[in-house]
Amino acid sequence: MTQYSNADRPDLDWSQVRETVKLLTISVTQVENSLHVSGNSVDTLTSSFTGMVDNLAAIERTLQSMEDNNIKTEALEHCAATNQMINSSIIAFQFYDRLQQCLTHVTQCLKGLSELVEKPERLYNPAEWSRLQLDIRSRFTMESEKIMFDAVLSGKSIAEALALASEVSKSTVEDNEDDIELF
Repeated sequence: MTQYSNADRPDLDWSQVRETVKLLTISVTQVENSLHVSGNSVDTLTSSFTGMVDNLAAIERTLQSMEDNNIKTEALEHCAATNQMINSSIIAFQFYDRLQQCLTHVTQCLKGLSELVEKPERLYNPAEWSRLQLDIRSRFTMESEKIMFDAVLSGKSIAEALALASEVSKSTVEDNEDDIELF
């Protein structure tokens, strides 16, 4: 590996582009590591919830086979309440999944930007920038991401882009309240 000068010890070979690429690479590495570590935790939680659902179903089957009495009724009510909490937790996992998708898009964007910036023949070529922007936008799966992207590219501030995306997210949630997909 070729040793280049760095910001601490610049020489004639020092490059602000190389320093930019290093910082972009650090950002990508941090996000990807966080996604990996948190993904393992979510996998464990998902497995635990699956086990709880199975155990809860077994308890309900056992209770259903018992004679009717106050204890059976109360236990079935607790099962129903626990089942409701588990469903709420699964929905919360879906929001984590959206976060994970968004952060994956951020790392892909940063990687693409890093690759473009480190090559002068691409850095100064508007067609390369346009191609990168189209590639980044094509990876977005959520409408709010596309709206933020388009807003920023059209010159809107971060606050304006976030407000536009928030409006879309809010209306999407209201339109799809009953369409939560449980995995």
